[in-house]
Amino acid sequence: MSRGTGVTGLAADVADGVLRGAETLGGALASPFAAPSLRLGVTGLARAGKTVFITSLVANLINRGRMSQLSAHQDGRIEAAYLQPQPDDTVPRFDFENHLAALTGPEPHWPDSTRAVSELRLSLRIRPSGLFGGVTGPRILHLDIIDYPGEWLLDLSLMDKDYASWSADVLRRIETREEAKAFKAAVKAASPAEAHDEPVAQGLAAAFADYLQSARKAGYYDCTPGRFLLPGDLAGSPVLTFAPLPSGEALRGSLAREMARRFEAYKAQVVRPFFRDHFSRIDRQVVLVDALGALHSGPPAMEDLRRAMTDILSTFRPGSNRFLSQLLRGKRVEKILFAATKADHLHHLQHPQLTAIIEALTAEARDRAQFAGAETAALSLAALRATTEEMRPHDGTELPCVRGILAENGKTAALYPGRLPEDPRHLLTPARQGAENWLDGSYASMRFAPQPLTLKPGDGPPHIRLDRAAEFLIGDRL
Repeated sequence: MSRGTGVTGLAADVADGVLRGAETLGGALASPFAAPSLRLGVTGLARAGKTVFITSLVANLINRGRMSQLSAHQDGRIEAAYLQPQPDDTVPRFDFENHLAALTGPEPHWPDSTRAVSELRLSLRIRPSGLFGGVTGPRILHLDIIDYPGEWLLDLSLMDKDYASWSADVLRRIETREEAKAFKAAVKAASPAEAHDEPVAQGLAAAFADYLQSARKAGYYDCTPGRFLLPGDLAGSPVLTFAPLPSGEALRGSLAREMARRFEAYKAQVVRPFFRDHFSRIDRQVVLVDALGALHSGPPAMEDLRRAMTDILSTFRPGSNRFLSQLLRGKRVEKILFAATKADHLHHLQHPQLTAIIEALTAEARDRAQFAGAETAALSLAALRATTEEMRPHDGTELPCVRGILAENGKTAALYPGRLPEDPRHLLTPARQGAENWLDGSYASMRFAPQPLTLKPGDGPPHIRLDRAAEFLIGDRL
């Protein structure tokens, strides 16, 4: 990185810090005169179920008949929950109504996945508890839910890397991956030290983007830069026209020098604004994890997921949001929940094993957050239950299965994914040691469609432990 670039980056960091400090000071001073708000970030990597989680959470906070583990509901303190216009006028609104209609309509189907940042405000009218509850009257808490792709979150780890170190890391990790065959051939044919040629740069970027798409489909999670997967209105722009290249001399005007310049532009013009405008303002965070999908994909995907969870935590600013600490350091994420989704793909007898897996996958990340002062938790859940449980006879024994409607053909099928180990180290250890396959066979996976629902008045969509997730994330503010 040149001296000028470093100074510019430092100046931007200082400016961002001053701006955040001013915003925090203003918010802290205004808080006695306005209804408080709590910003909840929801993210996860591909296929983790972010859209379904938000839709079901909001629906179940409005109609709380299935929220028995939410103490404020059990105590009767929540008088009402209703949607209001969001505070950020330039952020798209989360399309709650259409997503809920997709899940609960006469022909239910999964809604479209997250492709950009969106936001939704749910306001809760809460009856105060304690001696002065009858004197002060109800209070309002605004829950601002921010939905954003997990691939963008992983991009924050790029801020601490230069182009050379990022390229070396990517090329090392993809060396043995079949999905990268075409891209590696394109890199081998390129001449990084030669003069920059835009068609060559575009070809390399396209081959790299194709690799990232294939790697994500194969179950890998280290698929950065995230905007290569979800380019939006940046598609075809120079800021998305770069790729990793082997180290070597990068003279002015060369292909390598231009690739490095565009990598720095990506950090400055794409990653930094996301952090400044959205991520740095989050109070609480839930990270959704498709651990069963990684398990089905094999040990390399499981190890890749573990590293991704550690990288994700390193991007947070965990800690307590006490008044003085906000003024001095800016906001910190004070609670982080790691949730293994699709618990309805397992019989409840295997839910403890799934929870143990997500706890082991995120142990290093959670230890770091707790050391910094944040409160963390891990659990398994299903934001929308799409299966029913049954025991099926097999070779003289009973297998705990789930039955549901297959998404690809609409037929009903039963699934036994395999026996999950009691000790998650039986999975994580061979994954860390580079095993290509599980020693005791494979783990099955199916994609179930949502089932037709008949909801009673006052009930939200059926779920598994969504109320426990809500209790951890917002219960102390209710």
